[in-house]
Amino acid sequence: MEKKVSNEGHVSNDSYNLNIEASQPAETAEFNLANKHDQLERGLKSRHIQFLALGGAIGTGLFVGSGGILSKCGPAPLFMAYIFMMAIVWTVMNCLAEMVVLLPMRGITVPYFVERFVDPSLAFAAGWNYWYVYAILVGAEASAASIVINYWPGAAKVHVAVWITIVLFVMLFLNIIAVQFFGEAEFWFASVKLLAILGLIILGVVIFFGGAPNQDHVRGFYYWDHPGAFVQYQGVGGSTGRFLAFWHAFITAGFAFITSPELIAIAAGETVAPRRNIPKAARRFVWRLAIFYGCSSLIIGILVASDDDRLLGALAKGEGGAAASPFVIGIQRVGISVLNHIINAAILTSAWSAGNSFLYSGSRVLYSMSLTGNAPRIFSKTTRLGVPWVAVLTTFAVGLLSYLNVSNSGEKVFNWFVNLSTISGYIAWIIVMITYVRFRKALMYNNLMESRPYKTPLQPYASYFMIGLVSLLTITNGFQTFMAKPFVPADFIAAYITIPLVLILYFGHKIVTRTRFAIPVHEIDVITGVKEMDELEQMDEDRVASNWLQKAWYWLA
Repeated sequence: MEKKVSNEGHVSNDSYNLNIEASQPAETAEFNLANKHDQLERGLKSRHIQFLALGGAIGTGLFVGSGGILSKCGPAPLFMAYIFMMAIVWTVMNCLAEMVVLLPMRGITVPYFVERFVDPSLAFAAGWNYWYVYAILVGAEASAASIVINYWPGAAKVHVAVWITIVLFVMLFLNIIAVQFFGEAEFWFASVKLLAILGLIILGVVIFFGGAPNQDHVRGFYYWDHPGAFVQYQGVGGSTGRFLAFWHAFITAGFAFITSPELIAIAAGETVAPRRNIPKAARRFVWRLAIFYGCSSLIIGILVASDDDRLLGALAKGEGGAAASPFVIGIQRVGISVLNHIINAAILTSAWSAGNSFLYSGSRVLYSMSLTGNAPRIFSKTTRLGVPWVAVLTTFAVGLLSYLNVSNSGEKVFNWFVNLSTISGYIAWIIVMITYVRFRKALMYNNLMESRPYKTPLQPYASYFMIGLVSLLTITNGFQTFMAKPFVPADFIAAYITIPLVLILYFGHKIVTRTRFAIPVHEIDVITGVKEMDELEQMDEDRVASNWLQKAWYWLA
């Protein structure tokens, strides 16, 4: 996508194929990537955007995947891994928020910023990588949902393909209707998850102090001593085995957070009052994750022992069935009846919610790429309600890979999806932080650092450090496959296949288009669209609460 320059040397108004459209007669012209009849609508409110990102982050990675980490690594690595991973997520979220709040234009996604601030070839590779990981995650959540459903005895009598079909088509329905309805559904889905987690945290405290029916003493951190805080990873002794346990937990924990910060950035173009609502969502996103994931991962180590044979890791031996969640197992162990079924239903809701968010995001990435020429133009087609229906159906089609559950064990398919999506997500985060560094350099060159409407701390040093750390996670993503006896080629391929795919996309595009290695800093455009976004911000009316209850609601959502 070439940048257009006027005779005077200034960036013109239609740089980067941006078109000006008057969305409403009373509004100012707003920069938009799409033509008049293929536009998205700004229908997501503050509560929608906040819960969309949180709902995408809190899915089966916490409720189901955490059981596998606990059994292989122990409670201490599980807790440490989630805390460390949240530091990475915080940095990525800050990078995205600064760029998106400055330019929250309709039709933008992360690859748009990569093309504008770094390089068209990298944007091409990043865009397809994003779409691929979101599409894979739709299948991952559907696969996990089928595992969770089969927990109930009656459900096991129904063929797994039936449950997968129901899960997938509910996701499709919620994404093919107007974005307002999607946002509303996601708000209530996420609300159920948050209430479930709060309930589990409270329950964990009760069990910690020995208040459950089958308890006659304070449990405390008993399982941290018996069998222990660390599991010697794959039998490797000493400090090396404990470090490998932590490192495996750290890598695997990424699955719970992969592409979640990007949900806020992707939805910015469909958000009402983005300059007000995106910063609020970005600031609260990480702190809410810290509370929910930090407390929940600690509670898991209190509820269940790492050597409990009913964890997800035991499924490989045919012992666990679909009761893969450590929360459900822990509730049963202390003799609490019925509640385990309620929690299992909440876990099912979380899988549905996360898959719903990922289908939304994947379709928007594909839609945005079609507007910039990095995907076929047909993906920009929208319904009269502003839904990119071709992109939605195409992303949904990849989610049909979840039917692999029909011929393979649910645990095996779930682990394939975890590896495929985790490596893709790490690569995406590296590209995001590189893009932010370039964005920041361009602002400094143009003396515009103080004009940013949203500023974050510890930059750019946090980005430099995290680029190195996430690169290391990417390289070592499949280290456990080299320790497996016998070596399993399918596991190795799932852990690393994305790296050569992204390189092929990058170099293939660069060879065909003959683009430069990177856009020189003095040529990076950080001007186009800012004036219009400033005017859109000025039109925003502050919400004035009429009573204390409404004031509390405005603060929360």
